Amino acid sequence: MEYCLTTEALCKLYRHTKALDGLSMHVPRGSIYGFVGKNGAGKTTLIRMICGLQKVSSGEYTLYGVKNTDKGIEKARGRMGAIVEAPSVYMDMTAEDNLKLQYRVLGLPSYEGIKDLLKLVGLADTGKKKVKNFSLGMRQRFGIAVALAGDPDFLILDEPINGLDPQGIIEIRELILKLNRERQITVLISSHILEELSKLATHYGFIDRGRIVREISAQEMEAACRKCVRVEVDNAGALARVLHQKQIEYRMLSNAEAEIYADMSVTKLVLALEKEHCEVLSYREYDESLESYYVNLVGGEVYE
Repeated sequence: MEYCLTTEALCKLYRHTKALDGLSMHVPRGSIYGFVGKNGAGKTTLIRMICGLQKVSSGEYTLYGVKNTDKGIEKARGRMGAIVEAPSVYMDMTAEDNLKLQYRVLGLPSYEGIKDLLKLVGLADTGKKKVKNFSLGMRQRFGIAVALAGDPDFLILDEPINGLDPQGIIEIRELILKLNRERQITVLISSHILEELSKLATHYGFIDRGRIVREISAQEMEAACRKCVRVEVDNAGALARVLHQKQIEYRMLSNAEAEIYADMSVTKLVLALEKEHCEVLSYREYDESLESYYVNLVGGEVYE
């Protein structure tokens, strides 16, 4: 598999605190890589480091085969666009004037493509409207337009849907999918809204305390987050015996509750348990989400 970004034992030390502690990750080319972790886990530190905004304490990273210590790393970064924490734009300027300034900063020879770029992000009709008068969703989409000004192959988005209303979230989602599918842009997206991330990501990296604890594809995630039935009974031993006899896969959650990983008749289960003098107290279908998978993986809550 070809990767546009890899890191190897990457560390970032702030005095006596390790923001990154031997982090190793692999972002496949052409993927939408969901970067998942609690506040303070090291997500933004990693992103700032890749963008050249912070220095590496130890370890290394590679962009398109170029190591961070190589002379060609700046050229490799030229293939990347990023929004780190908040879009950097001039609020008293129009979207078009902001993009012209960005084109000059990047040393692009002409302003050709600006109108197409605004059309791509749904801002073709903003005219002389200043960015300060944009809605939050418009600002986020415009931030992505600025990040796309250099025609990058790799787009890094740090919490791009924070604070957006449902319509704004849908617009950002559709834009990211369009960039990935139609322009083959690899996207690294950090987000706390895991339900939304699950609608986008082709791969995931879970970070905790400065380390990647697991990398997994969306297909592997779907297999891991299996549908099951959660049953609560008054006699866990009897439930275990019945399920074992029927060769049904299950997992005991407590002295009264179990998850059953099989399609089975509720009536047949209840009748079988009745013979063992066991009463079913509750029976409900359960589909593990990305959020519950993450919590089970690292413990605690998504938010801190």
